[in-house]
Amino acid sequence: MADKKAILVISQGMKLADAGEALDKLRKKAAVLPHADVVGLADKAVALGGVQTDVAGLAGVLEKNALAVICGQGEAVGAALEAANRRTLVVVAADDGVAFYGMGINGKAGQVARKVDADDIVLTIATLADVPIGGDCTVGIIYQVLKDPNVKLNELIKLQEALARMESVIERNNREPWDKHDCA
Repeated sequence: MADKKAILVISQGMKLADAGEALDKLRKKAAVLPHADVVGLADKAVALGGVQTDVAGLAGVLEKNALAVICGQGEAVGAALEAANRRTLVVVAADDGVAFYGMGINGKAGQVARKVDADDIVLTIATLADVPIGGDCTVGIIYQVLKDPNVKLNELIKLQEALARMESVIERNNREPWDKHDCA
């Protein structure tokens, strides 16, 4: 199973409404929080285990880390979207709000009126990308941008069902589901 990844793009001096190919792609399927306070967001992401890099080093950082933080404008957004796959969350923090795009995000949410701060954003990123958080966390996940508010519960249920199937096969001492494949 591929690892989940997250890319946080800090774009000071840029607006999400600006023109550009990367921003057009982002706006098509992003949930936008126009009332976001992003003061200290990059520092909080790095404190959570994120690695700060530039556009050129993004691919290398994502190979070894679950969370990459890059600063820049249109070029950085384009690089983040290019590096993303279906298991990647991209978060763009601009002057006029924060856009969530990719894995687990409801692209049809549009503009979400909820006021959030950097702690809420970082916790949401950590939750979706399976980045460990500290026990002193007192902020909230931004459920309004998620496709499924019960995403973690549903992941746990799938894992429990898979474990139950594997245990039943072991109890029967029958490897039949695996014997049908050459990889067994």
